[in-house]
Amino acid sequence: MSAAKKDRYTMMTETPVPKLITKLAVPTIISMLVTGFYNIADTYFVAQVPGKGTLATAAVGIIFPMMAIIQALGFFFGHGSGNFLSRMLGAGKKKEALEMASTGFAMAMIFGILVMLLGNLFIHPITDFLASSDVTEETLEFSIQYGRIILVGAPFMICQFVLNNQLRFQGSATYAMVGLMAGAVMNVALDPILILAFDMGVSGAAIATVAGQITSFFILLLGSRRGENIKLKMSNVRINGYYIKEVINGGIPSLLRQGLAAVASILMNRAAGEYGAEAAIAGMSIVTRVCMMVASAVIGFGQGYQPVCSFNYGAGLKNRVKQGYWFCIRWGTVFLTVLSAVCLIFAPQIISIFRDDPDVVLVGAAALRYQAVTLPLLTTNFLSNMMLQSMGKGVKASITAMARNGIFFIPAILILPELLGLQGVEMAQMVADICSFCLVIPMAASELRKM
Repeated sequence: MSAAKKDRYTMMTETPVPKLITKLAVPTIISMLVTGFYNIADTYFVAQVPGKGTLATAAVGIIFPMMAIIQALGFFFGHGSGNFLSRMLGAGKKKEALEMASTGFAMAMIFGILVMLLGNLFIHPITDFLASSDVTEETLEFSIQYGRIILVGAPFMICQFVLNNQLRFQGSATYAMVGLMAGAVMNVALDPILILAFDMGVSGAAIATVAGQITSFFILLLGSRRGENIKLKMSNVRINGYYIKEVINGGIPSLLRQGLAAVASILMNRAAGEYGAEAAIAGMSIVTRVCMMVASAVIGFGQGYQPVCSFNYGAGLKNRVKQGYWFCIRWGTVFLTVLSAVCLIFAPQIISIFRDDPDVVLVGAAALRYQAVTLPLLTTNFLSNMMLQSMGKGVKASITAMARNGIFFIPAILILPELLGLQGVEMAQMVADICSFCLVIPMAASELRKM
């Protein structure tokens, strides 16, 4: 074992767990916050389109599920290959780690190209499916303009998530952070220029987003070739049953989690559209972005834990896996409790930052307050799923991944509006989060007892 590899093994297996997680988590938290910020920036600048702010915001909300599916594919290949290569590095099996890195990337690029081609070919039926029947033709046209451009960037978007996750699972969180931040800066810088100065509206927002993703892709690709990071090579690509199975086992929870988030967004848009069309969709879209921003820090914290979990689990150091889990649960819950209080108190003011339409603020403020009630529970929901996934517990990880946006949210968004009207739409996510918490606890506890 070379000195550099030995140093990495020593760092991952001997550094005090709180110190190690903090070291790896700080770059990922920054990355997640920056990513959340530029999603918020897109929403903010789109809402400023003169005379069309509510329609444009609704259009971006309509396309959001499609972006979530693209992101889901990125996390599928990224977590699937990253979890496996990290466990192999922990077990000292370098050859399999090398082959998985290149294979996961190659599979992601192939799927990205297919998404780009098929998505643009069927953009009209896709948009019709995603939108509520009550939206105007103008909103649909905005959605098509935005969606076409986003699809062009799909291969870069998917592959940059793969590179980001592979770097994180090798313990190179700083390289991953730099790549994401560079793309975010590009996106935020271009938003006001293209949307407002050049009067490009939603097309400008989409171009800014894709430009940011392409920037991240190339910088992350460069980062993967630095230092002791695994270097991607065509000669290491092995698209065979063994590696496909491992990608599926490690990545399917992410695909289910993100994919069901897309389904949840579609159902949310349709349900909200029954109670005010563009204004209700815009209000719920803003709440979705705000809550993603709030939760992103804890997700980043969990992503700092994931390489520690998978590496040490592969090395047989299960006590460190447990210690890291409880460290993240404790501090993540405290953090989200504070942010929950802020959202409860200042909900109308937060929504009005993005859109001063009274109808949008009314819907958004109510929904944000409902979701704020269960924000502290998200730490346990997210971290338990990440632990199970990083340990290679595919079935339990898949079930916990499906819980929040699938098993519980889909029934909630179908049933509650029938009983409570618009209030049912606003509180559906809160109900799903409570039920998910009750399911996740025994799933995580069973594996903690085994360790």
